[in-house]
Amino acid sequence: MSFDPRGNPQRFNARSDDYARYRPSYPAAAIDAILAGLGDPHGLRALDVGAGTGISTGLLAARGVSVTGIEPNAEMRASAESAGLTVRDGHADALGEPAGSIDLVTSFQAFHWFANAESIAEFARVLRSGGRIALVWNERDDADPFTRAYGEIVEGFSDRMELAGYRNGSSVIRGLLEAAFAGVRIESFHNSQSLDYDGLLGRVRSTSYAPRDGAPYLALVAALDAAFERFERDGRVEIVYRTDVFFGEKP
Repeated sequence: MSFDPRGNPQRFNARSDDYARYRPSYPAAAIDAILAGLGDPHGLRALDVGAGTGISTGLLAARGVSVTGIEPNAEMRASAESAGLTVRDGHADALGEPAGSIDLVTSFQAFHWFANAESIAEFARVLRSGGRIALVWNERDDADPFTRAYGEIVEGFSDRMELAGYRNGSSVIRGLLEAAFAGVRIESFHNSQSLDYDGLLGRVRSTSYAPRDGAPYLALVAALDAAFERFERDGRVEIVYRTDVFFGEKP
């Protein structure tokens, strides 16, 4: 199957509400590391590529960064705009900014959809010398029993990711970054998400590959019901994450 360098931004249609409400955020320590050494955040210009409903864009804006989200899905973009964030239509390989005009390019939980040389070249083009790229993922920590059970359930639908053009893996990401950036490294941070039953269903519905109706959806709900009943404490379960940040600097 050939890889579509722009993916299919419509894959998240009808998922923006669940995404905004039930996707996990990112730890403050990870945002600290992303901004470290770049100077006063109030003087920084950033692009948050694949901004979705604006979870990460909002975290950067709260630090004083002048950040613009780039998001091709209209529903997701509208959700971010309703939160008062600056976001516009665009693609990772055509950011629409002058060369050398940006201090920081980020992509949170999105780069796997456009992990290609064209996107990396565009990120490098818009960054100033010494500017930074930060690619961020919340990865499930399967050392936690409930998180492992949840992962086993959703992995049953992982073949749908290939159909959507998904690419991931440390070796893929490192190889792309090292072609254009210096000081490529990974830092990891603890993260977690506490959910009631409705939140658990919303969390899985927010994923692009989860079924939303029919027999596959009923099977998914039945598996989540059983896992929730087994692991809940006081009506809640916790998904434990490791937040990985891939860094690089423009020489």
